[in-house]
Amino acid sequence: QLQLVESGGGLVQPGGSLRLSCVASEFSLDDYAIGWFRQAPGKEREGVSCISRNGGSTNYADSVKGRFIISRDNAKNTVYLHMNSLKPEDTAIYYCTARRHLLLNRCALGWRYDDWGQGTQVTVSS
Repeated sequence: QLQLVESGGGLVQPGGSLRLSCVASEFSLDDYAIGWFRQAPGKEREGVSCISRNGGSTNYADSVKGRFIISRDNAKNTVYLHMNSLKPEDTAIYYCTARRHLLLNRCALGWRYDDWGQGTQVTVSS
């Protein structure tokens, strides 16, 4: 089973930025599309962004388009979520997840993702 570890969360003021990291251990991420999901208190988990195996395709939730950027460094076995212009409504636990996939250049937030990290808390507040 793929082990995923998120980091980079914290407390930030509205308008600020954070960079989340997702690192895989024991297995290479080369064969996996990666997604970031989040869950706020009292709300359902929602997809935030995903990136294809080769990084050539990305998708974003409408709520974060233009503010968040997903990227990956397969040499470091790491995927990043750069979050800018943060809003209080971005407050949530952010989870990294992976899906093994044959296609190099596809990802979708609606896919079933099989491996999940433990999450990292992001709090946007003044």
